[in-house]
Amino acid sequence: MTTNLPQAIVAPLTSAAIFLVVDLKHVAETRDIVQGLCGDLSALVRSIRFRDQGSQLSCVAGFGSDAWDRIFGAPHPPELHPFREIKGAKHQAVSTQGDLLFHIRAMRMDMCFELAMLINQRLASVTASVDEVHGFRYFDERDLLGFVDGTENPVDQEALASAVIADSVPDFAGGSYVIVQKYLHDLKAWNAQSVEAQEDVIGRSKLTDIEQTAAVKKSYAHNELTSIEENGVQLKIVRDNMPFGDSARGVFGTYFIGYACSPARTEKMLENMFIGNPPGNYDRLLDVSRAVTGSLFFCPTATFLDNCPGTM
Repeated sequence: MTTNLPQAIVAPLTSAAIFLVVDLKHVAETRDIVQGLCGDLSALVRSIRFRDQGSQLSCVAGFGSDAWDRIFGAPHPPELHPFREIKGAKHQAVSTQGDLLFHIRAMRMDMCFELAMLINQRLASVTASVDEVHGFRYFDERDLLGFVDGTENPVDQEALASAVIADSVPDFAGGSYVIVQKYLHDLKAWNAQSVEAQEDVIGRSKLTDIEQTAAVKKSYAHNELTSIEENGVQLKIVRDNMPFGDSARGVFGTYFIGYACSPARTEKMLENMFIGNPPGNYDRLLDVSRAVTGSLFFCPTATFLDNCPGTM
């Protein structure tokens, strides 16, 4: 692997997360202020994490296509582009605005909140908030639909190989592409279905999380459509999805975040979900789960960010 240190792309799962997406304002000092935060980001994380070294606090920073050009210029990550809308016959993966992403994780929400607050304070004069989602662990890694999420995530070296760009792309080795989407669930419609029908949608047992056998699994099952291969090799991504919600407002959702060495992997999974494989055989989970955001970012190495001119 590259000698450049990747960001915390494959950090351990945590019990809390904050997803910050912001837009850049068109003001003269934008580039300097953003680069200054980048240069100081690892120090900010260390300062907060030192108060509870078991908190596992980490932060991954990502940059949209236009933002990369404004902040860093050439060379441009070869597969970085605005997220492309995917429109199926029934459902749509929307493309929404977002220049910068900060994926903050820890075992404690207060640690996440402290870092998010400091990032927002540093960027307040040059950014506008697009979205801020506070995610939480739900029982034994389940989403609000009641199923375990992320069972097939790669680990260890397989995770690095799946999510981190190899040395064959020298200018960007150690970096990663990440796609984020916020899904809102219609829990009333979901819970009106039988457990058996839900299991057919997901492709797993709800209680035990055991994958259905090939003889039983439906072609439209979520885990069937999101399993892709190339030359007989399964292509994986690293997910760190988190539930979020507001029970008083009836808002229930999953924040999808998928890191990959190439965004084409995640894009193919989404095409299978929304368009279908074959077309029309779409992911039935989308009948109760609606994507309301969609953005693509590039996450450079921690070494790259540390070498930006900090201001602390």
